[in-house]
Amino acid sequence: MPINYLLIALAAFSAGFILINLFKKLTLHSRVLMSKDTPLVGGIAIGITFIVVSIFTLRYYGVFSQTIVGVLAASAIMLVFGLMDDLKEMPIVSKFLVQITATVLLIIFGIRTHIVSIGNLANIVITFIWVLAITNGFNHLDIMDGLAGGIAIISSLGFLVISLINQDIAAVLLSLVLAGALFSFLIYNLPPARIYLGNSGSHFLGFILASIAIIISYAPLERKIALLSPILILGFPIFDTAFLVVMRVRKNILPFKKSDDHLSLRLLRNGYPKNKTLILMLFLSVLFVLSGITLSRVPNFCGLTILVLIISVCLLITIKAGKLR
Repeated sequence: MPINYLLIALAAFSAGFILINLFKKLTLHSRVLMSKDTPLVGGIAIGITFIVVSIFTLRYYGVFSQTIVGVLAASAIMLVFGLMDDLKEMPIVSKFLVQITATVLLIIFGIRTHIVSIGNLANIVITFIWVLAITNGFNHLDIMDGLAGGIAIISSLGFLVISLINQDIAAVLLSLVLAGALFSFLIYNLPPARIYLGNSGSHFLGFILASIAIIISYAPLERKIALLSPILILGFPIFDTAFLVVMRVRKNILPFKKSDDHLSLRLLRNGYPKNKTLILMLFLSVLFVLSGITLSRVPNFCGLTILVLIISVCLLITIKAGKLR
């Protein structure tokens, strides 16, 4: 089985590598989907690779279900409209309508949180908030070379570990294919980047990671604290978005108005080297992911202790980084 998993990851990596180079040549020739002479084709290559390889792989393992159809169909919507946004920037309202449409499709296919004690309507509301928050969080995260792709790889590997522990084959395969495709992109996106994700990629990654997080089972009923595991595994984009909102509010700027108040951009403006800043951001993501994996395995009290420690670290970083100019 491990050898098969390795071959699946290699297949996703190879397909992604081929598509990236093909789209790169087409883009450089046609001069569309470009940002300052850098092709915006990473996202479309990752998305197509993920969808196609996932279909073949999950069919081979006999776990191609209605749930998987919903995940792939909804993520394809995000990918297509993200590509349209790259070609010509869409209004914010239109972007939200697309995100809402894709999320509604997920729910129609039965993909939503299943927190037993809160009822069906509350689970639907939580699903909406979760998917929209993570999707936009990753879109905001695509601000420096290697960051969004690196965070997505770390997060997908975190979901892979939990899926392997729980023997959830469908989630294992989805996480594995996504990680393989992302590695093929990251080798072109590390500083200095030769390929960008584009809005198609950043929206797609956030949406698909939020969806994978929902379909995974984390713990039995007696360990309710484990339900917070996906929040920690995707903790870095959540923290970065929260940090951004706090900094903007402090400056009397609307939270949705663009500004260079991201944690990584503040470090760069204060003289931190780009590579060291990227390593620090990825290290923080690893910390979140390891905490999320641990949270899914420990008793409630230990899990609560982990949460307190992580929140304390986030508050400390916010106070320190908030003092930077």
